[in-house]
Amino acid sequence: MNDTHLKFVFKITVIGDGGVGKTSLIKKYTHGTFEEDYISTIGAQFSFYDEKINGDECKLYFWDIAGQKEFEFLRSDFYEESKAAIIVYSLEENDLGEESLNHIVDWYKDLKQSCGDIPIIIFANKVDLINEDKLDDTYIQNFIKEKNFIGVFRTSAKTNQGVTEAFQKIIRVLYEKYKSNL
Repeated sequence: MNDTHLKFVFKITVIGDGGVGKTSLIKKYTHGTFEEDYISTIGAQFSFYDEKINGDECKLYFWDIAGQKEFEFLRSDFYEESKAAIIVYSLEENDLGEESLNHIVDWYKDLKQSCGDIPIIIFANKVDLINEDKLDDTYIQNFIKEKNFIGVFRTSAKTNQGVTEAFQKIIRVLYEKYKSNL
């Protein structure tokens, strides 16, 4: 299929600290697979995915950007032409989880500076590793309201909890936004 004939081509940037599960979430959604072993993304990698909404073909490019500090200098180039973004943090009850939650504001500022006002959604990943009943998500709920994000979804690339719904939410928001411009 030739991309120039498509009405809907969306680059969606997926960002967050290293180790929060960005690559695993993309693989789960686009291929239905999950790998236990952690392999750090170097720079960025991208995945293609075709989605049909209301009979319209949508071509999605998920840009998975390395979360490690040493790749920070590359990020603004990778953000270029993003139509939307997914910020991923880990719900793990450890340093990674706590730091990745605290860094959401930094990821947001970085995105805003490079992309302006684009739709953003938050994936609270690794929900399979916590007791959801004890989760206090007041901070993140307030943050998404304050910044006018699309929402926050609890996800697990391992169990697939929330993954399809979360990805389809951002895709549908993009589709509706650009459909109304036709």
